[in-house]
Amino acid sequence: MPQSPDSSWLEAAWAQREEQIYPALFGALGPGIYPLDMALFSQVFGQHDVDPRWLTHGVFESPPNAGRSSWLYVTSGLSNAWEDARPDADGESGMGHELLLETREQSPWALRLLRNFCAYQLLLAAGRFGEQPPLGEWDRMRTGEPINGGDSLLQALLFIPAPGFAGPRQLLSGRFGFLQIIGLTLAEHAWGQSEGYPALMERLALAGAAPVLDPTRASLC
Repeated sequence: MPQSPDSSWLEAAWAQREEQIYPALFGALGPGIYPLDMALFSQVFGQHDVDPRWLTHGVFESPPNAGRSSWLYVTSGLSNAWEDARPDADGESGMGHELLLETREQSPWALRLLRNFCAYQLLLAAGRFGEQPPLGEWDRMRTGEPINGGDSLLQALLFIPAPGFAGPRQLLSGRFGFLQIIGLTLAEHAWGQSEGYPALMERLALAGAAPVLDPTRASLC
């Protein structure tokens, strides 16, 4: 459905997320948002027909603080209720989620990875890859290369409800939660396929291998 002529509620919900909810959850959001751009869509995904609204999405890089020792990367925009004609506080806002990941150190590869997946979610939702739906809870995939672009053993990803930021969160436009990206080795990915990914997450958490990503870690399987 198209937006109503009065879309001030959309801008208010957007501000509510970035100026109230995010600072309360994550603390300082760094120097500003790192937006998606045309080069990302064309060079990474071969997409040249881009909805201008997609370029307003991006990623914040939040440094460690008194309550968190990790660097945190979080998208902003996937929960924008672009297609709603009016706000529905009782429904989902936009896709109903934002993506996040945590690392032990400031990591340009993490920023790049999350920007890529923000764009990928938008393309999936727009039907650019057939009938494949956007990524959701407990989805997983192999990346085909180390997640940091180097020699990491982490070459698969798992998407889980963010354990440290349980939702849902309430916006004027509806509710949303956080999907957290977890890095896996191929052996861990295979173990999760046979034994279950919740069981795998328990093993990773007990070993301190999740939810914070460490691309230098060894495989647990």
